[in-house]
Amino acid sequence: MPSFKIDLSTAVVFVATAPEPKMANKKTGERAMDRDNPSLGLSTVGLLVSDEGEGNLYQVTVPENGYPENLVPGTPVKVHGLKARDWENEFNGQKRHGISFRAVAITPAA
Repeated sequence: MPSFKIDLSTAVVFVATAPEPKMANKKTGERAMDRDNPSLGLSTVGLLVSDEGEGNLYQVTVPENGYPENLVPGTPVKVHGLKARDWENEFNGQKRHGISFRAVAITPAA
């Protein structure tokens, strides 16, 4: 599936929720791993993005080496290499779809 770059050059971005390990299987506790570098685990960070008078909360997947340890809610950040891609799957006979967000790195803005 194609992915699309997202331009945040005019946006203000804050951490809404601290990074948490992304799970591939919650029942077994298996962590999601980076497809490009299978030795790296993935994490999810909640980001509040404010641009042109509108604010939105996004859950962004980032490799575990793509953010500092002290990334806490309220921290202004820069997001590097943010992309969006649509997804669709079927689970228990129900079709689900949405948009996932992935970044190369998240760094403090200051």
